[in-house]
Amino acid sequence: MNQLDLGGCKLAICLGPGGVGKTTISAALAIDAASAGRAVDVMTVDPAPRLLDALGLGSDASEPREVDLREVPGAKRGRLRALRLDPRATFDAIVRRHAASPAAAEAIIAGRIYRNIASAFAGVADYMAMEKLLELDAEPATDFIVLDTPPAAEALDFLEAPRRLLELLGSRAVTLLGPRTGRFGGSMVDIAARAVLSAFDRVTGLKLLGDVQAFVRNFDGMYEGFAERAKRAGAMLHADTTAVIVVTTAEAGRIAQAREFIAALGRAELRVRAVIVNRAMANLPETAEISHAKVPAALKRKLRRNLEDHAALKTREALSFDTLRATMPAGAALMLAPDLGHEPRTLSDLAQIATQIHRA
Repeated sequence: MNQLDLGGCKLAICLGPGGVGKTTISAALAIDAASAGRAVDVMTVDPAPRLLDALGLGSDASEPREVDLREVPGAKRGRLRALRLDPRATFDAIVRRHAASPAAAEAIIAGRIYRNIASAFAGVADYMAMEKLLELDAEPATDFIVLDTPPAAEALDFLEAPRRLLELLGSRAVTLLGPRTGRFGGSMVDIAARAVLSAFDRVTGLKLLGDVQAFVRNFDGMYEGFAERAKRAGAMLHADTTAVIVVTTAEAGRIAQAREFIAALGRAELRVRAVIVNRAMANLPETAEISHAKVPAALKRKLRRNLEDHAALKTREALSFDTLRATMPAGAALMLAPDLGHEPRTLSDLAQIATQIHRA
């Protein structure tokens, strides 16, 4: 068991710059919790299938699929499921679940406006991740969720998705684009906007206004549900049972990115539970061990040079730790995940990473 205590958490969100092993840490934490006997779901929002590859699953696992933990030493009778978010499939499922009727659901899904919205806008994918998260959280059999997010810049958009959706649903856009209810209804701005859309339709023949109005009409009654779930998703992100974990490596550039990211999380009022520095270097051997080794003198000289190079890198790493430690959020733990010396290839490798996570 690692020293990062997540026993009282229902959700762990792993965030950080790209290329720091965030997916590896997400998988390792999920395996560790499942090995301790918990019922765990791990979901990646990253379109790349790295998480599923790491857990030995196919890239098409858009619904939770069980991970075989038999090769993990000492695993208790927990269970682990993994999935990769499919935003369009999630959106379709929500529409079918909450539309006024099956006919209304199919009309929405078949519509041109819906197809473009569901496929083209990144913000939809961000919010669909939240919808899927709520779905997993509602399952009685699941008591812990690990979320692997996209790289830092995209992750901030993802975390802001509930707030942005609430702002959209609270705006005048839905009223403006909906069908007119009376001959003289609407403000002058609304009437002017409709006139522009109507003129655009006449010139292009695209029937944009009619498509938009049909889309809004078919969605009637569903806006409140989206707003209510957005509030629940926002509350989940800020809950005491949610652990926000920033993953980085010791390179100066990555540390700088992590610090910027931590500051942005603070502005969003999201409390960071821990910062994990991945691939931390192993401790140095003593120079005396080389002197006493029964090896040729030439090899001893090479070993000493390697040790000096290693010591210089270790000193640089320690400076990075000091820089990061100076700006750690209040109450956050600085943790190290030692480098395995090779890319993790098995569930046992991932379990080993988890057990070696310790305080800096």
